[in-house]
This record gives sequence, structure tokens and C-alpha cells, in this order.
Amino acid sequence: MAVENTDIQEKLIATFDSNVFNFHQDRDIFSLEINADINTAVILFLKNDPSLRFHFLTDLCGVHYPENEVNRQFAIVYHLHNWYDNKRIKIKAFINGTTPEIKTISNIFLSSNWMERETYDFYGVNFIGHPQLKRILNMDEMISFPMRKEFPLEDGGRTDKDDRFFGRTIDNC
Repeated sequence: MAVENTDIQEKLIATFDSNVFNFHQDRDIFSLEINADINTAVILFLKNDPSLRFHFLTDLCGVHYPENEVNRQFAIVYHLHNWYDNKRIKIKAFINGTTPEIKTISNIFLSSNWMERETYDFYGVNFIGHPQLKRILNMDEMISFPMRKEFPLEDGGRTDKDDRFFGRTIDNC
């Protein structure tokens, strides 16, 4: 019998109580939020439960929400796949914006090693316990994290993007 959303939700609530919440269907993916301090326990549970069988980590990434309160400014998003039932889930854990850190899952899914390094490289999230957390795409000397939304998208003083030069404004002559 294929695993259903209600099965996942009931098992997670029975095991983790109020530390798992905000269950909803997001397009074709069943989604939920977890408290960041139990990320390894939840991931391990989903992988090892004999009826859930989420044995494949499809993706791990970061998201920056600078407008959120400080304890929810970064999110780590995990996408897991159950190949037996072709079921996908998305798990989101919000973390602090001042000191973004969360426990590594590289000891649960080896494939997360590079995904966590990429998230560190672009967002500055410290994955506690990661075996070799260092930059993989940006220069080691870089002190900023390019995917953080800390700067305006464009320089307001640029004249090469002035609409008047491209005929996109109507002159009131």
C-alpha cells in the first residue's frame, strides 16, 4: 500500500509532537516545517521508518528571508523521495539570521555533503558537525555570501539603465 500524506503526518506528530507543524500540500509535494534543533532526528526517522522509506535526498538548499523576524531569516529546505511509492516531501527548518547554523545530515545522507557546502558557500549557514565545511564555488578569500539578500538588486545611480535612453518614457514636451 502506498504511503499517504496522512500516514506521514500522523507518524511524525506521534513521534515529534509539536516540533513538526504546518503540514500542507504544495503543488504535488507534501510539505511541512520542523524545529531546526530536531532536523537530524526527523530526517533519520523518515529514512529508517519501514513504511515511510524516504531513502533518497533529492535536494538540500538555503533560502534567505531578510524581512522575517531574526529567528526565521534563513530556511534550510530538504527534499526527500520515497522511490518505492514515488512520494516526495519537502521539509523546511527556519534558523537564526544572526548566527545561521543547523546540524549536518551528512552522516545520514552522504550526498548532502556537497549540498551543505554549497549552502554554506552562498548563504553562510554553518552546518554543525560537517566533515569539511568550506567554500566550493567562491574564492576562499571572499567574506560575503552572494545569495543573501543584503544589498539592493541594482545600483540606483546607474545611468546605463536609465529608461530615457531606451525610449521607455514619454516626454511631456
